[in-house]
Amino acid sequence: MNNRNNNNLENIKAKQKAVKELLKKKNAVLLAHNYQRDEIQEIADFQGDSLELSVKANKTDADIIVFCGVRFMAESAAIMNPDKTVILPNENAGCPMVDMITAKDIVNLKADYPDAPVVAYVNTSAECKAVSDICCTSANAVKVVNSLSARRVIMVPDKNLGSYVQRFTDKEIISWPGFCPPHKRTVPEDIKALKEKYPGAVFVAHPESAPETIDAADHVSSTSGMYKFVRESAAKYFIIGTERGIMYKMKKENPDKVFIPSNPGLVCPNMKKTHLDDIIISLENMENIIKIPENVRIQARKSIENMLAL
Repeated sequence: MNNRNNNNLENIKAKQKAVKELLKKKNAVLLAHNYQRDEIQEIADFQGDSLELSVKANKTDADIIVFCGVRFMAESAAIMNPDKTVILPNENAGCPMVDMITAKDIVNLKADYPDAPVVAYVNTSAECKAVSDICCTSANAVKVVNSLSARRVIMVPDKNLGSYVQRFTDKEIISWPGFCPPHKRTVPEDIKALKEKYPGAVFVAHPESAPETIDAADHVSSTSGMYKFVRESAAKYFIIGTERGIMYKMKKENPDKVFIPSNPGLVCPNMKKTHLDDIIISLENMENIIKIPENVRIQARKSIENMLAL
């Protein structure tokens, strides 16, 4: 068994070395979302939230951006970096929540509520961003909504993020009924059982969680906010209510603390589709390049820039 584990580790290290060599040869930068596999996060040039990564990539002199995440994230990188080539190593890495709404759906919503601006979560396609007024992240959604002068706002596509924002605004939130399947798996009953097992444990939830899960949380924040919270907290045990990949960096930064997934099944299958082999093959062959029609890119960028202007 030990030999098998050692061989597997050696194989991973060899592939990581091959990735690094290709990145240098191609003048490429490797971005890894917080939910990616440990071995990818370990060698990434930048690791973090999706939009945060796109902005960081914009400040590098790399010719190629290799985005290890899901499609909408790579699209955001392409929107913000038109002079760079953006690669999504595994073309099948999508997002179910993104697929729950189309640009046509948003156009119809705007017709139904002409006085309500559309706030598009970054977890949307380029086409959806292009017909929206402003984007938001889970970290700044409340700030974005409260910055608008309208008395009511359309939020797409996550109903749970809309519900969370409603707690902090007097505006009427009109939410699209989309949701994140992995975050749906965390329920208050599980949290109660885990807190009984780990006395003093702090439950940290993501804004994409259902309202009843938010109610059970000790702290609610985006993934970047979670890193900051656990670093600064005096607690020893943390129940983490988001995709398990986030715990790689948490454990690395806080070796004296214990991190427990809020649900054993809190794994995003799409985030785990990308392997080191995918990075190697896509870079070697320059495959899976993200291409966005220029008219769509320009309009989508306006929605993102409206957010960044805040």
